[in-house]
Amino acid sequence: MSEGAPAEQRTLAQKLDHLFTTVHPKNRGPYSYEEVASGIEHSGGPTISASYIWSLRTGKKDNPTMKHLEALAGFFGVSPAYFFNDESADRIAAELSLLASMRDNQVRDVALRASGLSTETLQTIKGFIERARTLEGLQDGGESDR
Repeated sequence: MSEGAPAEQRTLAQKLDHLFTTVHPKNRGPYSYEEVASGIEHSGGPTISASYIWSLRTGKKDNPTMKHLEALAGFFGVSPAYFFNDESADRIAAELSLLASMRDNQVRDVALRASGLSTETLQTIKGFIERARTLEGLQDGGESDR
């Protein structure tokens, strides 16, 4: 994408789906709709049903209240801006992808050791990693999420 070009706009359903697939505890799959609804209720958030969350995630419904979006953002640990501002959504999605990849202890160790390095050095390291993934026949590792 060239500088100044608008980012591809994602729907509410796509953004919520990205949260489900990316934000979950280590060593298990995504949260269930029931877990999300219960977690929101237990944290003092508004009443929201599992079926309503499913409807939002699948795009069957696309006009939730601000309270529901704030509650969903809070459950998944992101800013509510994730749902309203595409620039914020892109930045947060990239951060979530990084955090998801860091669930692996070895990846986390590499990332922690890279902290503080210059942008140029980080780009060089990224190039090494991409080349290593290609040599090992591994998929892209997240480019499709962008």
